[in-house]
Amino acid sequence: MAEADRYEDVVRTRSDEKFAEFEDTGKGLWGRFHELLHTTPAIVPLIVLLAACVVFGLVLGSKFFSPFALTLILQQVQIVGVLAAAQALIILTAGIDLSVGAVAVLCSVIMGQVTFRYGVPAVLAVPIGLAFGTAIGAINGWLVSKVKLPPFIVTLGMWQIVLAVNYLYSANETIRAQDIEAQAPFLQFLGTKFNVGGAVFTLGVVLMLLLVLVLAYVLRSTAWGRHVYAVGDDPEAAQLAGVDRHKTIMSVYMLVGFICGLAGWVMIGRFGSVSPSATTGVIGNIQAITAVVIGGISLFGGRGSILGAFFGALIVGVFELGLRMAGADPQWTYLLIGVLIIAAVTVDQWIRKVTA
Repeated sequence: MAEADRYEDVVRTRSDEKFAEFEDTGKGLWGRFHELLHTTPAIVPLIVLLAACVVFGLVLGSKFFSPFALTLILQQVQIVGVLAAAQALIILTAGIDLSVGAVAVLCSVIMGQVTFRYGVPAVLAVPIGLAFGTAIGAINGWLVSKVKLPPFIVTLGMWQIVLAVNYLYSANETIRAQDIEAQAPFLQFLGTKFNVGGAVFTLGVVLMLLLVLVLAYVLRSTAWGRHVYAVGDDPEAAQLAGVDRHKTIMSVYMLVGFICGLAGWVMIGRFGSVSPSATTGVIGNIQAITAVVIGGISLFGGRGSILGAFFGALIVGVFELGLRMAGADPQWTYLLIGVLIIAAVTVDQWIRKVTA
């Protein structure tokens, strides 16, 4: 009896080994590459980013790889990088937010106006601006989750409302950098620069990097992060699994509003002034969506990473700086970015089709 049992164990073990061997070899190199892209979508934008750096390095030489040039890229993308992190959260839930740029500008205007119009200390004005951003996010989230309105329509309307409120509240008044520096320097706090080995950083860049790292950890290693992916991938299945869809959507939109407030603070540090007509209010949305799409986050929700969105923002920054240093027509930047957007969506469709 013992011999028979041992024989069955050996046969079962060998069968399992053959089955495992068949599965492993059946995928092939191409299958393994596809699986890597599916499980780690940030790989593609990272490859594109490194390739762009190599190409511009060969064309421009050592001046492109100088500490000043590389940190200049970070300084240029710090606002877009923060907005891209916010947009990525929304898109992971299979939504889209067309108001992030306008909300960031309004938050910066509120911080400035509360300080100079009402005499509130800048240390308190900044939290007030962040609270307004969070409140706007809560309204968006409630309309999407409870009223069941499409995110595109909700945020398109909110974009128009916020732009109007921005101009009406500020009376189209710009608060100059000299006045801020003299009376409320804390508003420019994130524009503070420091030197590390010839590389010039700002606290706004540090904030962007910390934000990306914290969000990447939270999405990957917490229950809330798994709920965000689940709601974006299949909301009905997530609901059946016990995920509170309403609370998840509300928390995402409120967090995005808060991050937009941070972006507004970064804007003040970057530009020095507070202007209701800052171009970020109009093109910030497009720039953030561009970074997210190039970064490999699926517009269908449920797949992608914050790191990918960050790489996408860096890709845009590398192209802009590299082409400018090469003396090329700025229109080439838009052309190449347009090609990258179409290519990124094509890759995402291919990954989803093969996976299905």
